[in-house]
Amino acid sequence: MDLHTLTLRQAQQKLAAREITAKALTESLLARIDQVEDKVRAYLSLHPEQAMLAAERADKKLAQGQGGLLCGLPLSVKDVLCTENMPTTCGSKMLEGFVPPYNATVVERLLAEDAVILGKVSMDEFAMGSTNENCAYKDNIPQNPWKLGYVAGGSSGGSAASVAAGECLASLGSDTGGSIRQPASLCGVVGLKPTYGRVSRYGLVAFASSLDQVGPLTKDVADCALLMQVIAGHDQRDSTSAKQEVPDYSAVLQDGMKGVRVGIPHEYFGAGLDGEVEKNIRAGIAMLKEAGAELVEVSLPHTEYCVAVYYLIASAEASSNLARYDGVRYGQRAAADSLIDMYRQTRSQGFGEEVKRRILIGTYALSAGYYDAYYKKASQVRTLIREDFAKAFAQCDVLVSPVTPTPAWPLGQKADNPLALYLSDILTISANLAGIPGMSVPCGFSAAGLPIGMQLQASHFNEAVLFRAGWNLEQQAGVKGKQPDL
Repeated sequence: MDLHTLTLRQAQQKLAAREITAKALTESLLARIDQVEDKVRAYLSLHPEQAMLAAERADKKLAQGQGGLLCGLPLSVKDVLCTENMPTTCGSKMLEGFVPPYNATVVERLLAEDAVILGKVSMDEFAMGSTNENCAYKDNIPQNPWKLGYVAGGSSGGSAASVAAGECLASLGSDTGGSIRQPASLCGVVGLKPTYGRVSRYGLVAFASSLDQVGPLTKDVADCALLMQVIAGHDQRDSTSAKQEVPDYSAVLQDGMKGVRVGIPHEYFGAGLDGEVEKNIRAGIAMLKEAGAELVEVSLPHTEYCVAVYYLIASAEASSNLARYDGVRYGQRAAADSLIDMYRQTRSQGFGEEVKRRILIGTYALSAGYYDAYYKKASQVRTLIREDFAKAFAQCDVLVSPVTPTPAWPLGQKADNPLALYLSDILTISANLAGIPGMSVPCGFSAAGLPIGMQLQASHFNEAVLFRAGWNLEQQAGVKGKQPDL
């Protein structure tokens, strides 16, 4: 069989039974990358020699019965996570060639469980975008594996595309306003944004520090639970990391939704929602009901303000976080005759248009005379949005909705319309504002063969109910195991 089609758990079982070796598995994934990468364009940097050495070490550990949870399993990592022996560019010319002196905590945890890291995958520059078209390296803008020439989503487009195309068994991405869930939905894979604080942000290059969260993208829900088990947990190096016990996520993967109340927020099914998307989501809701769930109508009345609130808060935090890229300590430095001119030229040349746009918006929102009218007001409305979710979860255990208003669209179709792109995140950004967990699970396809995902959201640190609901949806949707024709 083609080893690149295996899930993490299938590969894990075959490795444990000595049916395959980690070396053979890694070679198969590298061969798959060689076969399809010119079409998919998911990777920014590939590291086959390091991967093969890691696979050989994994085989030795497996032979001794000492391998970790991910022993010998080839993964990709979004290029926003620091890796001490691989470049971390954040999809930006500003950090071209930069190799960090340390690993992000989540990367450490992958390596501690003997995972094989194949390379770093493409992303929108500094995670700012919904299609991956904002990547500064234009030859590495991912294509949707289900329909080449269509967007893979963003900003974790490389992660989603690499998993969907079989160029890795799973990937790590980051989600600031839907950047895991949206590409997961568009590429037909499972993607989880954990609760804010559930997974360490140490070594995640910051976009908006109160919104960013690292999470897994995988081929199915069981793999998502496995990868989440590895990366979740407290980290003293991250001051926002929560001291919360991590449950056994795999233990909740069982048939039946009896006793689970599924909330349907009517605000998420309004104008602008594509008919095929709504049809598939309604069908998915019916599947959960058939599995025993109780359906409850709920309201999230401040949903209409989410886009405005998000783009004020995220841009303000980005303005602050990206001030460090000044040409002095690391990254690009432009030649200039004075310090001020060096700052100006470095930032003008190093940042792309979308990053500059958000820095300008954020700087304006934080400036004297405008702070109260914009950033402070947005923060107050954010509190109302969080309270909406608290009230909703008093009535239900999990919320279901579409992930995106439409399936994937052609590359370039919205590239010159930032507002249209911002609105494509309208259904995902509220989870980041509230800090709650959200998951995208494939539930069907459009008539054109493009994947459609269902979004599941739960209360803080209740990822377990997402895994349970996602597992039951997956069993009935008939989508699991389907592969794009590349």
